[in-house]
Formats: sequence, structure tokens, C-alpha cells
Amino acid sequence: MKTWKKVLIGIGVALGLGIIVGVTVYQSRKNLVTVQTGKAQKQDLASMVSASGEIKPKTYVNIGANGFGKIIELRVKEGDRVTKGQLLAQLENVQSSADVNATRASVQAAETDAVAADAALRTSLADLNRARSDAEHAKLDWERAQGLYKDALIAKQDYDAKKAVWESADAGLAQAQARVAQARAQKDSSDKHITQNRANLTRVADVLQKTTYVAPYDGIVTNLPVRQGETVVMGIQNAPGSTLMTIADMSVITSEVKVDETDIVNVKLGQAADVTIDAIPRKVFHGIVTEIGNNAIVRSTGVSTSQASSTSQEAKDFKVVVTLQDPPPDLRPGLSTTAKITTATRSKVLSIPIQALTVRNRADLEPKDDGKGSVQAANAPVEASKQKEEIQGVFVIRQKKAEFVPVDTGISGTTDIEVTKGLQEGDEVITGSYKVLRTLKPGTSVKIDNSAPKKEEESS
Repeated sequence: MKTWKKVLIGIGVALGLGIIVGVTVYQSRKNLVTVQTGKAQKQDLASMVSASGEIKPKTYVNIGANGFGKIIELRVKEGDRVTKGQLLAQLENVQSSADVNATRASVQAAETDAVAADAALRTSLADLNRARSDAEHAKLDWERAQGLYKDALIAKQDYDAKKAVWESADAGLAQAQARVAQARAQKDSSDKHITQNRANLTRVADVLQKTTYVAPYDGIVTNLPVRQGETVVMGIQNAPGSTLMTIADMSVITSEVKVDETDIVNVKLGQAADVTIDAIPRKVFHGIVTEIGNNAIVRSTGVSTSQASSTSQEAKDFKVVVTLQDPPPDLRPGLSTTAKITTATRSKVLSIPIQALTVRNRADLEPKDDGKGSVQAANAPVEASKQKEEIQGVFVIRQKKAEFVPVDTGISGTTDIEVTKGLQEGDEVITGSYKVLRTLKPGTSVKIDNSAPKKEEESS
């Protein structure tokens, strides 16, 4: 064979091999998916629940009007510090003061009447003793006269006189006893009048006292909706004219936040929390959970479900109170705040990025190699209930392919989640992109490109 023919045949074979290799490479790259990955590694995790709310003092009281009247003296202004027992406001009290004075005079008059009744009772008792003595003496004289008359030693006239004296003395004794009973009744009546007037004095004194308002404890006047000269009335809480002021004890400050119903089960008393206040940026305050509400609050209305007249499917929150351990002195009630409550901590646990977790239906999972070279039938019968069963797992890079591995998880941190079963330290899991994770099939060939997110960030 001539040389030029051999050259042509060689070139043809080379071209054929090149075409075959090119087609093979093209086919292998046609189904290649670019992914980002992360490592399963051990680290410390902390699970947190974040909730927003406002600053509130632990102890505060709305001082409401106890009666109707005009404010004639207002001794404080909003923001003032007050001490326990300090006079805050004075309402007009002309009528109530007059009632107190009149009733006090009635009490004194009743006490004087009681003294007179007591003296009359003692006089009546003395008269009773004298009448009893006279009656006994007259009775003895008459009894002696009876014996003498029988023996005809005295005249009938003397006998009748002795008898008349005894009968008169006996009547006088009965009259003295009646006067004693009358004096005792008058004494009891005067005592009852004293009790009645003292009760009236207590009532009118209470009315008078309710015109004077003093501080129940040391604190700050945080709200003062009234002015001197205005008229206040008894009424519903927060109604105009019914609340004079609010006194807050700012020695113990709390952050009252609303926690979503899906997170409240993880919140416990005594858990630590980091609190940030919008008015004090770049500073974190530490606190402890001291109170957890039992009734859900409808998010749109702020009304407790126990007070709602009808059931609602709206989102609900629960009140959680975090007591600050190091509050600044210039805090004001109502400041917006956010509390991050640490609900659980784990030390040196296996974890992966949260975005690596995905869910697949059991029916969507392709069969896996059993390790002996045989492959399970793809069309093996599966129960209808299992076809819809969702399995949580991650895609692990093994031999440049994505393998779906079911995992059990524990607590979630800010960016990572604990894996309790299914992975080993150092396993490389697919973390993105989201579109890839949503559509990725087990067994798909993948190409790792962890620089893609950085390039996107730089371009953005």
C-alpha cells in the first residue's frame, strides 16, 4: 500500500476517534449540574427565638379617679420622680369636708348622750336599791303588825297603816325596776347611735380621703393626661377624665415581647435573652425570661383569645416577659425592643448549613445500588400512602454525583442545624442554589463551584 494511502487512513481514524471522544464528553457534560457545597462539621450551636415588643416597668399603676370633682391642685408633672406617700393631686372637697365635720359632731353628741344615759342608769340603780330597802323594811313592819294584830295588841288602824306602807313600798320597788329597765334601754340606744354615727363618719371620711391622691410607692410619673382645673369622673379604665396619671417603678425594667405560637413551646422560664432597644443602637442588654403568658393573643387585634367572642384562624402570639439585668437609667416605657431568647444550646455537635436541608417524596427517590452490583427495580410496587410520604434529607457528593441521604435533625442555630443521624463529619453536602436543590434528582452528576455565590455578591 502506498504511503499516502496509509496517511489518509491514519487521519481518518484519528478524526473518528476525536469525534467519538467529543460526543462522549458532550453527552457527559450535557446533564452536569453546577452546585455549591458545604461541609458537615462539629461546632457549638445555640437555638434562638426572636420576638419584638416594648419596654415596660415590672410594676406600674394607673391612678384612676375615685369620685367626681375638679382638680384644684396638681403637684407633679410628667417625668417627675415621686416617693411613697407624696401628695400628687387634690380634688375639691368642700362638701365632703363639711360632711366629715357634721358627722364628727354627731358622734360627739351621741357620746354625750351616752354619758347622760349612763348617769341616768346609775341613778335608776341607786333608786332601785333604796326602793328595795324600803320595801323590805315595810314588809317586816307589816309582818310584825300581823302577829300583833292577831294577839289583839294593836288596833286595826295601825295594822291597816302598816299594810298600806308595805304595799306602797312594793309598788315603789316595781317602779324603780321599770326605771332601771328604761335607763338600760336608753343606754343601749345611745351606744347604737354612737356606732351608727361612727360608721357614717368612716363613710364620709373615706369620701373625703378619695379627693386626695398620694404615691403608692417610689417611682416616676410616666403619664399625666389631666391638667389642673379639669373635672375628673369615675369611669372605665383609660376613658377621658377617669385616669389621673400613671406611676411606674423603674427599678425593675422588662421587655414585654410577643412570641409566635410556633415558637412558644420552646420558651421556658429562666432562659437567657439578649435584648436590643431601637433607641439605643449597637448595644445589647442581657435578661432572663420571668413570665410566659398562658392565653394566646390574636395578632391583628391584640385581644386575648379568652376575651374574644368568636374563634379565629388568624395568627396568634403569646406574651413573654424578659427582665433586664442591667437596664440603663434613662429607659422610658414604650420604647421598641427586640429580644432573642436562647432556647437550647449544644456543644461540639455535627451540623450543616440550614439551606442544605430538603424534602423529597418517597416515590420520587430513585433506587440506589445495594452495594453488590444489583439495582432495585425502578417500578417496584409502592403503597399509595408511602408514595406521598415526605422524607427530610440532604444531597451528599459521592463520586461526583448527588446522593440523597435521609437525616434526623436537632436544634437550629442562626445559619446551621444539628444533625443527629445520617451524616459523618467531613461529608460534603449540597447547599445551593435553591433552584438546584428544589429540582435535583438523586444520582445526578454535579460540578462543584463554590465561587459562584461570592461572584454574585461582588456583582451585587
